[in-house]
Amino acid sequence: MNTIAYGKGICYSGYRDGQSPVHRTYPSYDEVLEDLRILDNDYDYIRMYDGSPHAETALRAIRDNDLNLKVMLGIDLLGEISNPNCSWGGDYTDEEIARNIRYNESQLRQVIALANKYPDQVLAVSAGNEAVPEWNENLVSPGRVLYFVEELKRHTDTIVTYCDNNFYWLDTLDHVAQAVDVISIHIYPVWLGADIEEGLTRSIREYNEIVKRHPDKQVIITEIGWPTRSNGGPIPVEHANEVNQLFYTKEMERWADRHGVVCFFFEAFDEPWKGSEDPNEPEKHWGFYNVHRQPKRVKQS
Repeated sequence: MNTIAYGKGICYSGYRDGQSPVHRTYPSYDEVLEDLRILDNDYDYIRMYDGSPHAETALRAIRDNDLNLKVMLGIDLLGEISNPNCSWGGDYTDEEIARNIRYNESQLRQVIALANKYPDQVLAVSAGNEAVPEWNENLVSPGRVLYFVEELKRHTDTIVTYCDNNFYWLDTLDHVAQAVDVISIHIYPVWLGADIEEGLTRSIREYNEIVKRHPDKQVIITEIGWPTRSNGGPIPVEHANEVNQLFYTKEMERWADRHGVVCFFFEAFDEPWKGSEDPNEPEKHWGFYNVHRQPKRVKQS
């Protein structure tokens, strides 16, 4: 059975001020290498989200500099189903859907090419990220996710997975669960309003639910974390701070180490390009380091 050996993981997206995947303004080789040298001290694995030049730069920097990191790559999927109920976008015309399908196919081929070009640096490949939840502006059917899984398995020699919120692995993704080598779940109790104590209990319970549902598969966590700022809404302002991030991370690290669970914490560095223009938007503030690569409390302890 293809499984991932226990190691410490973190999600990596290296976009700095003025850079964004939306505008295709990518970090330079030297910037990426600076990031990777920081992460190489503490982690075995990093997770990236697409087959873009940013991902290839990271793979090349790891190879060129003989770093110990291995990379989980992913396909960046755009919406193949119109989702007018999504409040921030996703209501596509037929022409836009056709264009998105072509883009998704090109992303699939790019990830396959990178996995085959850098076999010693690629840990695994994912058939997408949170593509099936009904709230997603880039909605893709479970059947299409299954197609991407099967194509990745057909054209690469690496471990194939798919990454999504734990809830969808209980039922919606049953066929995908049978096809992947490893099930990758996301756990975010803070998005559901949980405080720090409830968040820890809920995180472990949600992981165990998926293990019980799919006992024949390795279950790893490809996103788990705690933000350091919030502007309210689903995440109360008082829940998002560096003290809570430190406590949650250290407790979940100890649990993962004790049980041999591979966890990719979200995330390495703050990403100011994300979310709304509000500087306290929580999407911008999950990093263990701020955008200037200065460590937060979680990396000072």
